Amino acid sequence: MFFPTYLGQDKEVLKQIEREVRMREGASKLLAACSQRAQALEASKTLLTCNARILALLSQLQKMRNAQILQRAGRRPSEDTVPCKGKVALSDLRIPLMWKDSEYFKNKGELHRCAVFCLLQCDTEIYDTGLVMVDRTLTDICFEDTVIFNEVDPGFHLRVELYSSCVVEDFSPGALGPRRVSRLGGSLGGSSGKKIRAAFESAAICGYVSSGEDAGPGSVSPPAPPHLSALGPKYNLVAHATLTVEHVQEGFKTHDLSLAAAEWLPLYGNMCCRLVAQPLCMIQPVISGQLEVKLGEDLDCWENVYGILRGQSLLCYESQEDVESEDEPLLVIPIKKDTLLCAFERDAIHSQRLYISTQCHGEDVSYTLTLHIPEDTQRWNEALWQQIFNISEAWLFIINNTYTVLSLPPAYLNIPLRHLDYFSARQVFIFCVT
Repeated sequence: MFFPTYLGQDKEVLKQIEREVRMREGASKLLAACSQRAQALEASKTLLTCNARILALLSQLQKMRNAQILQRAGRRPSEDTVPCKGKVALSDLRIPLMWKDSEYFKNKGELHRCAVFCLLQCDTEIYDTGLVMVDRTLTDICFEDTVIFNEVDPGFHLRVELYSSCVVEDFSPGALGPRRVSRLGGSLGGSSGKKIRAAFESAAICGYVSSGEDAGPGSVSPPAPPHLSALGPKYNLVAHATLTVEHVQEGFKTHDLSLAAAEWLPLYGNMCCRLVAQPLCMIQPVISGQLEVKLGEDLDCWENVYGILRGQSLLCYESQEDVESEDEPLLVIPIKKDTLLCAFERDAIHSQRLYISTQCHGEDVSYTLTLHIPEDTQRWNEALWQQIFNISEAWLFIINNTYTVLSLPPAYLNIPLRHLDYFSARQVFIFCVT
């Protein structure tokens, strides 16, 4: 397949692919050199995660290319209103186990052990949990990781995949088989087309084992060459689930698992977790600027204010300095799912105006905004319509339940989630319902 060199957004995706390729090459070298079982398990897990990200990025790149081709052919992209992005957070993942009485209570039979972890994917954002060693002394597989997906659509599909690998007790470096470094590294010096071809072939072949039938990161699993099949521990997809916005609820909830393979792991067929979501338009300013607002019924009673559209309110302050000093707003205009908006063109006397009609405490209330520059009127009109759409349609389920995801402190913003220890993660990620 031929991949030309792309510009703009394509370059950023290519950079991400190259970064994952380098990480995959490093994990391959580590796997070839490691002499400890724990090191080999972690390196194999990293290989699988990197390959999942490479395939997801390649899929995104293909979609972008298809859109560009359609645009060049004269077909305009859809003019439908695009909803704002949101945050989705999953935490406290638990998977119960169902042991036989003779194994758990009487401690009979051979003691098996396996290493398990979860792969979480939402669009091109993919995270892996920490490894958990499982034997018959455990009743639940507990993942203490907290994962936040920062830019998701309201129609998101969050796929949770459970992988396992049987643990060999008599581990030795020779048990891992012959070592060969992946050819991904050699592709980095060539053109973008060579890089992507090498990344795709490697991601589709190396270390990405699946036994499921559904589409997802683990569904690409062509037969691997003998030398790659012997490269380190192998993880198998044993169960998976897909969560959507309808699964977002208050508290700790149970979800069905689809069992993908007949494994030694005695899964019960369910998983429990906390899933919360929050639209970015509810916590970030959508638009701000100078406005004139009519106060009361007097046509001549106007007030110059500094307006900020955020969440379900248009906050009107006396000045921008009042916003920075966190003073109370002069006026709060509710923006709800049933809010009506109407724009009037400039006439010989008045500037362009926006009329907002909404309900407050069960009563119909109307507000009038005046802007003196046509471009400002258009910006505010589009921003208000967009916010009403986000509240009334796109994120209606979440708005009605009002789930809040509090953000990381600045010191943690640049630290990958999987690198945070359990206690740090529990302190900096807080979920609350208001």
